[in-house]
Amino acid sequence: MTRVFAAIFFIFTIGLGAAQAQEDQGVWVQVEARPTLFEAQERAQAYGDLLPDVNGFRLNSGWYAIVIGPYLRADAEQVLRVYRAEGQIPGDSFIALSNQLGQQFWPVGANVLDRGVISTPVEPAVEPNQQLGLSVQSSDETRAEALQGERLLSAQERRDLQTALKAGGYYASTIDGAFGAGTRRSMAEWQRFNGFEATGVLTTLQRKTLMGEFNAPLISVGMARHSDAQAGMSLDLPLGVLAFDRYEAPFAHFKASSDLDAQALLISQEGNRATLQALYEVMQSLEIIPLNGPRELRNNRFTIEGRGNGIVSYTQAQLEDGKIKGFTLVWPEGDDARRTRVLAAMTNSYATTDAVLDAAAGADADQRIDLVSGLQIRKPRVSRSGFFADTSGIVLTVAEAADSCARITLDGDQQLQVAWSDAELGIAVLRPSQTLAPINVAEFSPVTPRIQSEIAASGFSYEGALGAPTLTFGQVADIRGLNGESGVKRLTMSTQPGDAGGPVFDDNGHVVGMLLPTPTEGRALPASVSLAASVDSLNAVLEKAGVAGQAGQSETRITPNELSRRANGMTVLVHCWD
Repeated sequence: MTRVFAAIFFIFTIGLGAAQAQEDQGVWVQVEARPTLFEAQERAQAYGDLLPDVNGFRLNSGWYAIVIGPYLRADAEQVLRVYRAEGQIPGDSFIALSNQLGQQFWPVGANVLDRGVISTPVEPAVEPNQQLGLSVQSSDETRAEALQGERLLSAQERRDLQTALKAGGYYASTIDGAFGAGTRRSMAEWQRFNGFEATGVLTTLQRKTLMGEFNAPLISVGMARHSDAQAGMSLDLPLGVLAFDRYEAPFAHFKASSDLDAQALLISQEGNRATLQALYEVMQSLEIIPLNGPRELRNNRFTIEGRGNGIVSYTQAQLEDGKIKGFTLVWPEGDDARRTRVLAAMTNSYATTDAVLDAAAGADADQRIDLVSGLQIRKPRVSRSGFFADTSGIVLTVAEAADSCARITLDGDQQLQVAWSDAELGIAVLRPSQTLAPINVAEFSPVTPRIQSEIAASGFSYEGALGAPTLTFGQVADIRGLNGESGVKRLTMSTQPGDAGGPVFDDNGHVVGMLLPTPTEGRALPASVSLAASVDSLNAVLEKAGVAGQAGQSETRITPNELSRRANGMTVLVHCWD
């Protein structure tokens, strides 16, 4: 028992010694904190014009603190009492420790953290709080006084303290507002870590310091209540970094108002389950909703999380009484701790009314085909043509359409997987995730086309802007490539980058090749020169992927209308997404 007591006493002595060492280095009177460096510099200058020993430091929360000192703790408490009583500093100023301060920003070029304490600028005998009848809560309340103040806390305030302790890693039990042995231990641990006497009961100033630390992420972004009568909802929003921009149904747009590149939408529209599902699909096509992340659609609600391309987004919407309401938060990657707190505050505070945003709101905004209600539609990294090579929906395309893609889709919807790719030939075989039923399938010509014979290529020349493939006509210039290589044909035909991967037809409607990207290699070819992979090359790659191409049988020339019908039923648009 004696050894146990000695060990406990030793640990307690070490804790007190660490706290005393911090105080010997000096403590500070923190008078303000500002979210931006510019604001903090202005306030530090204002205080410096009136008071001595004013300094500015960056806090771990990202805010910027204006402090006075450093003084011995007794002197700091005297400065705190006098300056507050005289109205020279705010009434909520408090004692701060050096370990809470980061890099100094004021005065410019100064570094006073390690210089030691300085003499107090006020007379010790002055007790203005007594002369003026002011009641100022000292930071060194007795345990009995701290317990008395604790009894005045509401149930929610008690739960908030537990939540703050849990967020800091001190508490791991239930948030119930009951200050049992576990809560007392966590309070003592917090006190010990922050250089206070570990009594297990927080004083008034300690409670304020704890909640200040906990709420710093929300304070740093200016969380405040926002009510929107037109959209019919209210919730807490980070209005320190966001500002209302415009209505463009079904959204109320909030844009970034600081260097933190955040964004938010309020969603409000009339609708039914079909409308909700359509909104769910549309949201996932937007640039602000990255592809990676969980998403869920149920009967009357959906949630979408997205992470990638430097942002993290969360969207929720719910259908109730013929109205769809919700919101989207877009936040930069790498700031997850603050984003999580902001999102939780938005979700917990979210409330709706009967009003719904007018469907005509924002109807006079600029119209663009790549925008949905003022939001940019996500664009693929590469869009190329392809064509069906068998009845299950296997697609032949160029290798660049399947190179290092996070996702490959057919016409922006059906997902595809790479079954085989030959970088040397520049050909890829793609397999759909679900079996498809193509209208038409390629019939490969059994004979090599003759030089100067007429051909036509089908492709999405403008990468899907026209909604359907176009036919480009030309001739076979050579049955070999530019350097005489076999497996490639040279065509006399002017094509666009989006045409690459499209089928090349002869006048019988048979496929005699696949358009390849125009090689650059540091030189510019004439606009009329195009290249195509031969049927032999296509069949060889299909065989490696375990697919057998279908040989053409008829030798009858077809009409231009029939060729167009076959091309439209066979040619597809392949998207490669990051």
